[in-house]
Amino acid sequence: MEKINIQALSDASILRGSQSSEKVGLKGQYQTKCFDKDGNLKWEDKIDNVITDAGANQLLDSAFGSGSVAGPFLGLISSVGYTSAPVVGNTMGSHSGWSEAGNGSNFPNWSTPASNARGSMTFASASARAKALSSPISFVIATNGGTIKGCFTVFGSGAVSTNNSTAGVLYSAGLFSGGDKSVGVGDTLMVSYSTSA
Repeated sequence: MEKINIQALSDASILRGSQSSEKVGLKGQYQTKCFDKDGNLKWEDKIDNVITDAGANQLLDSAFGSGSVAGPFLGLISSVGYTSAPVVGNTMGSHSGWSEAGNGSNFPNWSTPASNARGSMTFASASARAKALSSPISFVIATNGGTIKGCFTVFGSGAVSTNNSTAGVLYSAGLFSGGDKSVGVGDTLMVSYSTSA
């Protein structure tokens, strides 16, 4: 007698990985050009800035209704007293590695904006997840030239255009990608800023 044992084995498995995440990373860039008194381009450079922790928090509070939006204002970083680059933990009251330019001995000094004031930043409407100044801010160097290391932005509750004020929230700061930049009396420094998510 012949026996036939038929067995059918079937094994199927479905592995499905469905994971979705959304990240928004803020980044910003200062674009700078320096022109001499005759309007000739002397140099240009850019700064890929650091967005501070305090600045990111202030931006979120402002966007979602629980923070003041005074400013923003743009300032310059002097080479005088410089020891270290801006970092995410910096605040307007605590950035011991760098100093604001334009307050007398922290050269350079400028006449526009008035009396070494920070520049008022006016932005165009956001588009394609980016926002930029509607026009560059002009710093007309007067009385003393000097070396600039970079730029910063301050806004939020208490922010003012007054040079060397520690009020407000330090949003971003950074150094020139090509190293320190010199400006002389009569030069005009044009600074633009854009940010994207």
